[in-house]
Amino acid sequence: MQITFYGAAREVTGSMHLVKTESDGILLDCGMFQGRRKETEQKNRDFPFNTDSITNLVLSHAHIDHSGRIPLLTKNNYTGRVLCTRPTVDACGYLLPDSAHIQESDANYLNYKTARSVLRSGYGNNNNAPNKKNRENVISANLKIEGNKLNTENIQKVIRENNLEYISPLYTSDDAIQALASFDGYPYRVPVEIGRGITCTFYEAGHILGSAVSIIKIKEKGRKFTVCYTGDIGRYDKPIIKNPNSSFAEEDRNVDLLIMESTYGNRVHEPIGDLMPRLKEVINDTVKRGGVIIIPSFAYGRTQELLYVLHELYDKGETPKLPVYVDSPLAANITKVFGEHPEVYSRETIDTFLSKGENPFSFDQVNFTSSVDESMALMRDTRPHIVITASGMCEAGRVLHHLRYRIHNPKNTILIVGFMAENTLGRRIQDQGLEYEQSGRKGEPPLLKFLNKEYPLKAHVVKLGGFSAHGDKNEMIRFVKESGLKIKKIAVVHGEEEQALSFAGLLKEKGYSAFAPEQGDTLKFN
Repeated sequence: MQITFYGAAREVTGSMHLVKTESDGILLDCGMFQGRRKETEQKNRDFPFNTDSITNLVLSHAHIDHSGRIPLLTKNNYTGRVLCTRPTVDACGYLLPDSAHIQESDANYLNYKTARSVLRSGYGNNNNAPNKKNRENVISANLKIEGNKLNTENIQKVIRENNLEYISPLYTSDDAIQALASFDGYPYRVPVEIGRGITCTFYEAGHILGSAVSIIKIKEKGRKFTVCYTGDIGRYDKPIIKNPNSSFAEEDRNVDLLIMESTYGNRVHEPIGDLMPRLKEVINDTVKRGGVIIIPSFAYGRTQELLYVLHELYDKGETPKLPVYVDSPLAANITKVFGEHPEVYSRETIDTFLSKGENPFSFDQVNFTSSVDESMALMRDTRPHIVITASGMCEAGRVLHHLRYRIHNPKNTILIVGFMAENTLGRRIQDQGLEYEQSGRKGEPPLLKFLNKEYPLKAHVVKLGGFSAHGDKNEMIRFVKESGLKIKKIAVVHGEEEQALSFAGLLKEKGYSAFAPEQGDTLKFN
């Protein structure tokens, strides 16, 4: 038996590890690499193994950095099953088609830019060419239909005739829908056969609705091996879902290899208890300035946590009851998924809301915007309000347009409530904005380029670390200690190199045998 670490090895995205026996290949997650397009494009397109050699796939949870390449896998002759919890099946039903739609839109836009550039250059220095305005009208008529809708057929024709690179999405919406037919959902704590002599049992990971710690038990040549894959480990005592599991079945406790995340491997979060007072402070300060609060947020998990805490704040009357707009159709759909799975809620959630007949994610001030017209009208609204919008790292989606309207106004607040990966706009807003705040907002504000234009970052930037869905270094150590697992070796993954190496070092200090594999490393068990 051997394990190869193909993704999220000394980096955060692209989670994917392969457990290989003589008879089977079990893939642990199949996540998308995220970051600069040129750096991730080939990594996402190419699988470093024969896809038809994989027996089954175990999915820890629905986040795209763990699930995002599953449609590409099924598109490339994978015929096995995707095994996960039932909430994860329901969440992927929305997340994967949304991922496909984003890729299709991005590819179409990049192809449009290529075709437009070709047509512009075709005029050259031709003195008989129409003036600039007329040229643009001619080009637009060639490449667009029905107003601003792209004419993909003409765009493809221009690119083909000029022997230029045509960009295709990793997978289409149809591919995503087809992939969903491979999903099977199971409850926690029920062993499932996933290969010859191989079983998988899910336990609560506390990271997100449906997230799971997977116990993989293998019998091979008269020997028994156990691999525990944490996926992403959540925080303790957070709203909505239960804590990371600390009561594994006795037969699942002897672990040959623990594969665990390290997103915050050398950091400590703000206490959970500080979330509500800190959010209260941000709301009240922004209201005093007469501003708007923009919250870039993941549609899955973070949005629902924000709604939960805002609901509590409003019920207690500790802030003005500003209108709250969830400007993300995906987030609206995912919120429905949360509402459909109360069986995984924490005791606190049941006592705070369900026992009173209340929906944690629905209150009078919440509005879900669906159409683009509604979203555009919201951007022009200058009255104080809160906008929760995708994407969480500000790389795409409606958040870019909200930022375009709000980023240059010092009345407004950009509230960072989650992890921002390197090389993302969200990370630049976070780092440069906080640095500007720490300087007392002296001098010229930072300039940030997005949507082909530079904008001064005059809006206030605030970071609330307590909202993180990932445990910090102390909480991850707590999981290892309280789990009761008897662990022989720990592979530290899903962390930027500094975080992974630091956390591996911390585990060694605590007496564990730990290492941080690099991409492509293989660990063999005899």
